[in-house]
Amino acid sequence: MKKTQVKIGLALTLLWALSACTGNNNNNNASPSPTPGQTATAPPSATGITGTSFDNWGSFGYTLSNNRHVPFKEITADNVKDLGVIWSADLKALDPDVKNGNQSYPVVVDGVVYVTTAGNQVFAFDAVTGNTVWHWKPSAEQAAGFAKAGVIANRGVAVGGGKVFMLAVDNSLIALNQKTGELDKMIKLSDYIDGVTLENGYYETNAPQYYKGNVYIGSSGGDNGVRGFVAAFKASDLTPAWDSPFWTVPPKGQDWLAESSFQGGGAVWSPVAIDEETDVMYFATGNPAPDFYGAKRPGANPHTDSVVAVNAMTGQLVWAKQEVSHDLWDYDAAASPMIIQATAKGEKKKLVVQGGKSGLWFAWDAATGEDVWNGVPFAKIEHEEPTPEGVVGYPGVLGGENYAPEAYDPGTNYVLIPGIEQPSLFKAAKNEEEASTPDFPGAAAFGTVTEEVPDVTGYGTVTAIDVNTGKQAYQIKTNDPQRGGLTSTDSGLAFFGELDGKVNALDIKAGKVIWTFQTSGDNVQSAPSIFRVDGKSYIAVTTGGAKPKVHVFGLGGDKTQGKSGEADTGGAHSAQ
Repeated sequence: MKKTQVKIGLALTLLWALSACTGNNNNNNASPSPTPGQTATAPPSATGITGTSFDNWGSFGYTLSNNRHVPFKEITADNVKDLGVIWSADLKALDPDVKNGNQSYPVVVDGVVYVTTAGNQVFAFDAVTGNTVWHWKPSAEQAAGFAKAGVIANRGVAVGGGKVFMLAVDNSLIALNQKTGELDKMIKLSDYIDGVTLENGYYETNAPQYYKGNVYIGSSGGDNGVRGFVAAFKASDLTPAWDSPFWTVPPKGQDWLAESSFQGGGAVWSPVAIDEETDVMYFATGNPAPDFYGAKRPGANPHTDSVVAVNAMTGQLVWAKQEVSHDLWDYDAAASPMIIQATAKGEKKKLVVQGGKSGLWFAWDAATGEDVWNGVPFAKIEHEEPTPEGVVGYPGVLGGENYAPEAYDPGTNYVLIPGIEQPSLFKAAKNEEEASTPDFPGAAAFGTVTEEVPDVTGYGTVTAIDVNTGKQAYQIKTNDPQRGGLTSTDSGLAFFGELDGKVNALDIKAGKVIWTFQTSGDNVQSAPSIFRVDGKSYIAVTTGGAKPKVHVFGLGGDKTQGKSGEADTGGAHSAQ
């Protein structure tokens, strides 16, 4: 029997350090690496940005609503076969210090593609030629400190106000000059939010969001017993924009944590969504802590495994809805919420929707939080309360929907959900003392193990939910668990990647994959970003594992494909 025993220190060490994959090198049109350091200048080859008109992919989820749908029609079911690689960049060739694994969601603004790497480097590329515009990397001293977290993933940047913003593993917020990549300012979150340090179990993998002169962030570390929060900082000087963070759980020793030695979890580790008409911000929260042991955290543990709405200008609560009460299975509301205008129950409504690791999908009235669809299943759901001996549960700790984001297609009124079907054997701690761990000094943790279920192979799904009826329109199966997410277009296609490095196009109405391209990267753990330069559509995808790369596809590109590699999910507990 193959086992993956995961306590928190090991889980963090394993998280997404994907490697041991194979594939061919593709063309690399990017410029040589600049000199390492905390400032960066454009290389001589970067004489300007190709193109005169730009349709941007401006933030993590396209717009701040996070619906991942572009109004472009150039790439269709008829011509998708003509897609090929316009350019690709091998990030390790550009800088050998780039770490394995890549979960960066590209942001594309005015003809420049911005991507991050595991280990918190930032690259800016000309979107059409692939030439390096600039490259920034942390100092050797800062990068050395990242090892304390065990996790080095990063999911991207925010761009606004002439700056590029990134959160680093060591709980730093970094502002770079958008044109040159030079360091504008860097702060430690602990300068303004007490206790937000690696030593206390906090770390950052999240992509920030920029809105109205503010930068909005959450934080990872819920499994370590941190106290979850969201916060806003002024983009101009990185000082707090709110009077205080919005805390998702009470302080240790208060309310439902009165008898607990843990902080309570509820981390916010995926980007927020913001309604630009109302200034209301929506975010999803993670599991309570300790994870599988609930005796000392009685009740529902409100604001964990939830979607929460606050005023983006003040941080004041508007509403909150919980997906899993008193979670014992690590069923985070992990993926970012989407704000959509959709027909539901025969009426056009503004909704907030989100699918959880619980395997359930939800839709709420954006203004009031009133239930529209309360828990539509899209994965196998079968779980009992964990015991020290262990119980098999569906979904497992990696699915139904992990951090991979959904897309909404207004043409069909379908939400497309990336899913994971992979059960776990849940083993609970015997007591609270056993639920803590010495593996991560200064932090409390879930303090238990999960094991793979023998003779069960995990796989992925893409589920189309009809928002009008709240029912599945269809579900397709994929060989690999869905780690990256989907992006849809007005021409009725949705693009997504897989852990073997393939990129696929789905005919949304038919529910059929009609195009597949094997990249030279070894896995895809983020969703494509689609943008236009001078009216031509391009698709940007990052690949990771041992071969972190950026690939930009377009009609008429190079159709030479790579070799398929073996996906390695690392046996990780959670993807924070």
